[in-house]
Amino acid sequence: MSTSIRNRVESYLEWSRELYGPVYFTATTPEPAATHPMSLSSVTTLEELRLVCETAEELRTDLPGTNLVFGVGNPDADLMLVGEAPGENEDIQGEPFVGKAGQLLTDILKAIRFRREDVYIANILKHRPPNNRDPLPEERRRSLPYLHKQIELVNPKLILCVGKVAGSTLLGLDEKTPLNAMRGTFHAFRETHELMVTFHPAALLRNPTWKKDTWVDVQLLRKRYDELGGRP
Repeated sequence: MSTSIRNRVESYLEWSRELYGPVYFTATTPEPAATHPMSLSSVTTLEELRLVCETAEELRTDLPGTNLVFGVGNPDADLMLVGEAPGENEDIQGEPFVGKAGQLLTDILKAIRFRREDVYIANILKHRPPNNRDPLPEERRRSLPYLHKQIELVNPKLILCVGKVAGSTLLGLDEKTPLNAMRGTFHAFRETHELMVTFHPAALLRNPTWKKDTWVDVQLLRKRYDELGGRP
């Protein structure tokens, strides 16, 4: 600081002291910028989406203390499977489709030459509903944007919905639409994907006679997968 500037500053301080008493200068720390949760539109990876889902209260059901069941599998899969909601075992392990229904799903995939780790598996809901009930319409409405983002990030060639709830939710159909009205064809989904619907593995455990129809469905799925150039 030059002598003339210093003299002017000292003169000003002396003048201030005479008028107002001692003058003190205190350093102030600016308030930290407010942090806001990452919006879905800004999410670019599955890991970022998982972090968003961890704190998204709208994804929770009315069953307290549940764990997030986000999704599992190959993040670059050409085939994505979508179920309806986690059950007790899924809630405990934090992974969709475990237990007897999960083992049957793994066996079905193996029968059409897929390993579980080759595909990506998720649910409409990411938290367990009480008593393993069907997801409520409001729960599905709140959860759907997060699933849409998950599908966008995986970007599969084909989506297989297992169960009426998953199929009607993603296709935007009335929840009373019968499963057989959705089976046997490939539906256009969000203009960039094809979607097929079949029976839920848990339903097959209760009604083994439906396994024959499921076998027809998944063979058709495998054929279409190969036609679209899915990874071997």
